[in-house]
Amino acid sequence: MTPRLSRPQVKANASILVVEDDPDMAMEILAGLKSQGYQPRHAANGTDALASIWAEAPDLAIIDRTLPGFDGLSLIAKMQEEGFHLPVLVVSALSSADERIRGLKAGGDDYLGKPFVMGELFARIEALLRRPTDVRETALTVGPLHIDLIERTAHRGSREMDLLPREFKLLEFMMRRPGQVLPRSMLLEEVWNYRFVPESNLVNVHMGRLRHKVDLPGEIKLIHSVKNVGFMLDEGN
Repeated sequence: MTPRLSRPQVKANASILVVEDDPDMAMEILAGLKSQGYQPRHAANGTDALASIWAEAPDLAIIDRTLPGFDGLSLIAKMQEEGFHLPVLVVSALSSADERIRGLKAGGDDYLGKPFVMGELFARIEALLRRPTDVRETALTVGPLHIDLIERTAHRGSREMDLLPREFKLLEFMMRRPGQVLPRSMLLEEVWNYRFVPESNLVNVHMGRLRHKVDLPGEIKLIHSVKNVGFMLDEGN
């Protein structure tokens, strides 16, 4: 039997620095974070943010992309130069794919476009706080499969696979758990964020499309069905 993976625990009362120059937006975020049990503090510009981090490094920073003085990406670079490697969520009205890639390449761990709902902000924060803090993954490799988590590209060997966003997320989830049987209920919860199990063939349909792109005729099959349970990704060795 495959051992069940334990989920890292989110630190209780985590401290979060909100770097946002719009006072109304800052107030809304701070109030929301307090309602979730976090310990937020605020800086309106990069200079004040650095001073706050030096005084007491937070567990996570939410940084607006556009700030007075030097922008959010410059702030992230300055933080890294000074040895602060904390999780960073970039928020911005500049939400195109190119801007998202720039934000992630600059050192942001996640990128959330404005406007956003508070529930999504909380979910992104929780996910970042669950991540190990010693390594920031930018790619995953399992057997012949390789995905770039920043560029959002996927390859099997030298062959590039054109994956839709949900297919990419599904493959990423499986690649983080090679050899583990993944029940359909788990996939619905983790990939689609369902907190209940609907009577639907949603997983089967998306998995079928993904398998057609991952496993071409003549190639060793990497995605396997587990009867009456779910699916499993094999490394193909």
